[in-house]
Amino acid sequence: MTDSYSVCDVADWFLKKEPMSDKKVQKLTYYSVAWGWALLHRSIINDDQFQAWVHGPVSPKLYAKYRECGWNPIPQPDDQPEFDKQTTDLLESVWATYGDRDANELEALTHTEIPWQNARRGYEPNQNSNKVIDTDDMRNFYLSIYNGD
Repeated sequence: MTDSYSVCDVADWFLKKEPMSDKKVQKLTYYSVAWGWALLHRSIINDDQFQAWVHGPVSPKLYAKYRECGWNPIPQPDDQPEFDKQTTDLLESVWATYGDRDANELEALTHTEIPWQNARRGYEPNQNSNKVIDTDDMRNFYLSIYNGD
């Protein structure tokens, strides 16, 4: 079995690509986890779950780590986290697909997708929620839009 990693290590992998806001790194990390469920049939993280917050999927652990940065770019980490080849390939694919979008575009995109929508069902648009996004919803939705290589 391939390893799973800390959500902070996955975020750091993206932050080594470029400085970015908490919102953008949250969404890129979410997409990595969601696509991991779809393509690898497992979570690539072992220490958190994404919740359906007002501004899209959020890892509470990442939020706690980066909230002091506010809307400012998070400084790049000193070290590049290392992952197995399968996970690295997944992260590279997520970066190639979503990395050129800004945080607001990524937020808007997650709002059009079934996993976040299902987890937000019953909540008002600006109502806080800590409802975990269902991993089966992630797997099923992202597999349904996967076009293969």
